[in-house]
Amino acid sequence: MENKKIQEIKDLLQKDLVDQISLKELNDLKVKYLGKKGLITELNSEIKNVPNEEKREFGQKVNELRDCFNEYYDSKKEQLDLEELNHRLESEAVDIGLPSTVISTGAPNILEKVIEEVEELFLSMGYDVVDGPEIEEDKYNFEMLNIPKGHPARDAQDTFYIEGEEILFRSQTSPVQVRTMLKGEGKVPIRMICPGKTYRRDDDDASHSHQFMQIEGLLVDKNISLSDLKGTMDVLFKRLFGKDVETRFRPSYYQFTEPSVEVDITCVSCHGKGCPVCKHTGWVTVVGAGVVHPNVLRMSGYNPKEWTGFAFGFGAERLAMMKYDIHDIRTFYNADLRETPVFDREDEE
Repeated sequence: MENKKIQEIKDLLQKDLVDQISLKELNDLKVKYLGKKGLITELNSEIKNVPNEEKREFGQKVNELRDCFNEYYDSKKEQLDLEELNHRLESEAVDIGLPSTVISTGAPNILEKVIEEVEELFLSMGYDVVDGPEIEEDKYNFEMLNIPKGHPARDAQDTFYIEGEEILFRSQTSPVQVRTMLKGEGKVPIRMICPGKTYRRDDDDASHSHQFMQIEGLLVDKNISLSDLKGTMDVLFKRLFGKDVETRFRPSYYQFTEPSVEVDITCVSCHGKGCPVCKHTGWVTVVGAGVVHPNVLRMSGYNPKEWTGFAFGFGAERLAMMKYDIHDIRTFYNADLRETPVFDREDEE
């Protein structure tokens, strides 16, 4: 009886093993014969019903049947895989006439790396990176930032004027914030940073430059407070200088924020112990910030009774100098590598 069953399965297998078969059909056959409930698999459960003197012969025939299927399966699968590969090679031919990919060469500037790191962090927090004109109107650079004509803050920034007192090289990237709020028409929340070049009448030396990179940020929404700014600064400086860096606020004054603060971080040179870099205080001032002044919100179309926000700004060169232990801001703009200090790669980690 058992031998008859083996023969029936063998005859069925010969019918199933045809030349024209797909890879899916081949896998279905494997399940049919060698799956958990496959025809050949179930023959093993029949061995208990076979007389003892026939068990050996029965087992051999079951093994031969399994080997027969496996031999066919392996051979057919190799053939089908090869046919599929050849088909893909023919259908996915590369057009060598297409333009090649441009491969970047060289290494990024240290300053550029710091700016990109800041951008990536704020993008991950839902901010937009916004750009604006470097040649700006007095209206956006000063007046709409609560700095009217005749205000002493204008003298403090020593602006490069181009046409009278109306057109100038921007002395800060804050005009980009104003332009962004105007586009929002007082109706939508804003989360943005604006890295870019700024210009001031400074004498170039180790710590000053007439042109430098500034990164400013702005968040305008409902119920925003200084605690939101504090949390944002904590995240930023832990990302740049390590998880052990602490931040603190000190009262300050800026025309476009009220209240205003200066943001200090623990000195990255001595880790807060005190050294010449931090004047033995353990702290270094890195950011000017505060809650957006109601006048600035109002002039940009936002009702200060409904909307609040915070703003901050810092020099990218200053952060890069701290991060990579560079002591001269002119290093970033010097093309002579012989005069460029070498920094330790481990400082990046």
